[in-house]
Amino acid sequence: MLDIKFIIENPEKIKNGIKRKGFGPDIDKILAIYEERKEKLLKIETLRAQQNEQSKNAGKASPEEKAKLFEEMKKLKEEIKTLEPELEILEKQIDELAQQVPNPPLDSVPDGPDDSGNQVIKTWGKKPEFDFTPKDHIELGKSLDIIDIERGTRTSGARFYYLKNEAALLEFALVQHILHKLNSKGFSPVIPPVLVKEEAMFATGFFPADRGEIYQVNPKTAENPENDDLYLVGTSEVPLTMIHYNEILETEKLPIRYAGFSTCFRREAGSYGKDTAGIIRVHQFDKIEMFSFCDPDKSLEEHELIRATEEEIMQDLGFHYQVMAICTGDTGAPAAKKYDLEIWIPTQNKFRELTSCSNCTDFQARRSKIRHKNSKGENEYIHTLNGTACAVGRTLVAILENYQNADGSVTIPTVLQPYMGGRTKIEPKA
Repeated sequence: MLDIKFIIENPEKIKNGIKRKGFGPDIDKILAIYEERKEKLLKIETLRAQQNEQSKNAGKASPEEKAKLFEEMKKLKEEIKTLEPELEILEKQIDELAQQVPNPPLDSVPDGPDDSGNQVIKTWGKKPEFDFTPKDHIELGKSLDIIDIERGTRTSGARFYYLKNEAALLEFALVQHILHKLNSKGFSPVIPPVLVKEEAMFATGFFPADRGEIYQVNPKTAENPENDDLYLVGTSEVPLTMIHYNEILETEKLPIRYAGFSTCFRREAGSYGKDTAGIIRVHQFDKIEMFSFCDPDKSLEEHELIRATEEEIMQDLGFHYQVMAICTGDTGAPAAKKYDLEIWIPTQNKFRELTSCSNCTDFQARRSKIRHKNSKGENEYIHTLNGTACAVGRTLVAILENYQNADGSVTIPTVLQPYMGGRTKIEPKA
């Protein structure tokens, strides 16, 4: 959330950011309510000052004057009692509207209303060539007996699946390879909680905008006030942000980098009809997330480092991919700048998003109260950045479809073979 003082002092900048992103509240309405609040607060403070003055005068007044002063003080107290709830309502309205203000995009972000405005800024590798008709990951998963969608649906409903045999081994091979790489780059491995409080969702900017995407567990009600009222995370970005909630970090130790491995849960609200088959868009998946707490002066270069790391992982796996600069209308509320890395999927004959990375500047840090002392010795909000190192399900799709052979087998990428117990291929099962 942006600081209300910053919004009030920079209304044109905020309005321009809302215009470029294509969503956000009416800033003039916030300004008007803020002025009304200011007037109401001034009136309350004036009445309290009068109260204090009359209280002092009552101490040296005659009995007749004292009775009159007490009567006037009673009226002042009643007036303050009436005004205070009105002030609270105004403050609540300001807070609710301020929570809807998106992080203004950086000047370098391309303008566009939706993903049609995203720009390809880099392409790496070549499309795989097949002298046979390639199979999609659904057919390969079944013939290799490594992905069981039918039983996953039977157990949990649509968009769930079982990973089996070599696919399960491949997941842990990916996790080990990538965590070793990230650790060598200063990212400390973390397995965070996947159930979080509501305030964690607000702090990271997923509420109120993405509330429809999040699973709520055991909500509190009037009948059951003792319930847990927790939320399943859609990314470990949420608990990784909260790891330093309300802390002042040592500037000398920045950047502080984490690599979080977690299971993620998404309702995929509004995605009905999209990727209904297969495991590209599912309700549960595992992911390794990079997260950085960074000096504001260095967040631009930190963003490029995270992107370069994502590219290095893709190059290790030999994928043909492209880098997209995400336009203003597609960046979401917390991000000031975002890249997507898209992988070539042969059977779809197009690139699909595999990873992304965002610079959220101080948007999340303000909400989660994370600061450092700057060169002037003042407490300053740090910048937070995040990037997907590996979305396991989609990465498995990319491996299966790009590394398949004419005989129905799939070659295991060379960098993962040391973790696969001597296997170099996944063979079809009889």
